Amino acid sequence: MPRKAKVKRTTTEVDVSIDINIDGKGNYQIATGIAFFDHMLQQFSKHGFFDLTLKAKGDIEIDYHHTVEDVGITLGESISKALGDKKGITRFGEAFVPFDECLVFAAVDLSGRPFCVYNVATPKSKVGEFDIELAEEFFKSFSNSLKCNLHIELKYGDNLHHIIEASFKAVARALDKATTIDPRSNKIPSTKGML
Repeated sequence: MPRKAKVKRTTTEVDVSIDINIDGKGNYQIATGIAFFDHMLQQFSKHGFFDLTLKAKGDIEIDYHHTVEDVGITLGESISKALGDKKGITRFGEAFVPFDECLVFAAVDLSGRPFCVYNVATPKSKVGEFDIELAEEFFKSFSNSLKCNLHIELKYGDNLHHIIEASFKAVARALDKATTIDPRSNKIPSTKGML
């Protein structure tokens, strides 16, 4: 059964539409109007092997915050919808991703209990026009909507672009593992019987 979903979110601030196949090949068509954010979402799609069509039109003339947050919400919701009842998934995933001078670790548990630990200390700065703190806002919105436990930790690094990109790649790799079907079981991976 294909694990795909289409989700649309419309508010007075942002209009987001997502079409995702979590068993894809990493193909993407992404347009948010925020070049650096598009680049990060392309990394997420490519390294998580998620086929992703994502379009967002937001009030970016005011600030990027609303668009980044709503994309996080919608992307989390679309993956949750594609996973369905979560029968047979691995549930847990983790990844270390190096990018030149930096190293980032990410771990995910598709537990149904949202919690995000973002241990990525960076100065209040920008990459291009993108405020660095928006990466944390994205991951918090994403984990809340997906209802996953998400931990991201910067081990070391200096270049802000590299740090944020390694974070997106690490989360993608960890999520790819967590969403993978485990051939040893077709049951929900919890003693509770539900996630």
